[in-house]
Amino acid sequence: MSRAAAVDADQRRRLLVILGSVVAGVVVIDQVTKALAVAYLRPRIEAGEGPLDLIGPILKLTYTLNSGAAFSIGTGFTWIFTAIAVVVVIVIARTARRLGSLWWAIALGGLLGGAIGNLLDRAFRYPGPGRGYVVDFLELPRWPIFNVADMAVVGSAILMVILSLTGVELGGRRADDAPPDADDADALPRPPATDA
Repeated sequence: MSRAAAVDADQRRRLLVILGSVVAGVVVIDQVTKALAVAYLRPRIEAGEGPLDLIGPILKLTYTLNSGAAFSIGTGFTWIFTAIAVVVVIVIARTARRLGSLWWAIALGGLLGGAIGNLLDRAFRYPGPGRGYVVDFLELPRWPIFNVADMAVVGSAILMVILSLTGVELGGRRADDAPPDADDADALPRPPATDA
């Protein structure tokens, strides 16, 4: 193995550790906050006390179960969202092998962590495996109720768009640093003509 290949392998391992750490962090924070919402906010809401003001009228803590996707789209099709989340997890796990960028590691880790966080709800919460409801508990004015996993998914998607728009590729290169395609042979400088 060449020295460059060893450096690339070491860098890739570090990026996979970062990705895994982001995934673990998102899943743990998501599941702990959902457990706290079930333990403390659910009884409050069921007793008719209403949401708890966290930051005045800007951010409230509440409790609701969501059988749909983000913004309660697709209510009643929980099993479809479960299947989609499983596919997302598999695709990200396969894609991670090509990582070469710290920012892509963070973005994929957040997306994967959010997908797993909500997938755990769908797998283990009422009414049953694959059909479980997702716990949502964060409420902003004029915005659907959401959770930490949702924030990770949306934040990661925004980061991915920014990375794509700025030309940062998954492998860590910038798109404008890439070597020209074979089809761009006319764009290459030609050597000066010599008399033979």
